[in-house]
Amino acid sequence: MTEHDPRAAPSAWILRFSHLIPDKSAVLDLASGGGRHARYFAESGHAVTAVDRDEEALSRIAGTGNVETVPVDLETGGRWPLERRSFGGVIVTSYLHRPLLPHIVDSVAPGGALLYETFARGNEAFGRPSNPDFLLEPGELIEAVRGKLRIVAYEDGIIEGPRAVQRIAAVWRYPDDPPVALTRNQSGNE
Repeated sequence: MTEHDPRAAPSAWILRFSHLIPDKSAVLDLASGGGRHARYFAESGHAVTAVDRDEEALSRIAGTGNVETVPVDLETGGRWPLERRSFGGVIVTSYLHRPLLPHIVDSVAPGGALLYETFARGNEAFGRPSNPDFLLEPGELIEAVRGKLRIVAYEDGIIEGPRAVQRIAAVWRYPDDPPVALTRNQSGNE
């Protein structure tokens, strides 16, 4: 069963940090695929917006209560379709389109959280994706949230599969919050 299979379990990273998302808040599942995270958050009482270009995949979750589906290809260079919306939780897994990173970060509502996990440089040693356009550079997620979100957890390394990933759990930061000292450990251990 692949992570894009609607019956697949949610990512362990997403489950581990799902408590950072305020109860009953709106959740954005970006590049939702089969909807494993959309279903999980909808079943947890959140109103979920599932965005993906694959209309067939979205149709499998369209009938799920509390799930709004938005079929759109985010990589066509058009306007960000959620420009005036913010979410208590923004979930992204196994997806990278660098021009969207500022929009993704800006979609986190005050008090909300970003949970992001995708492939990193080094994954080419294990298979697909191997194109550098789809692999995060070391520290790239840290740079994407710097000054906007407070990092709760960050990992960059090899996980079971095996595959190279980079992942971050970050919360909305108030303007007067003190700067956070960041460390990066390539092994993924704290």
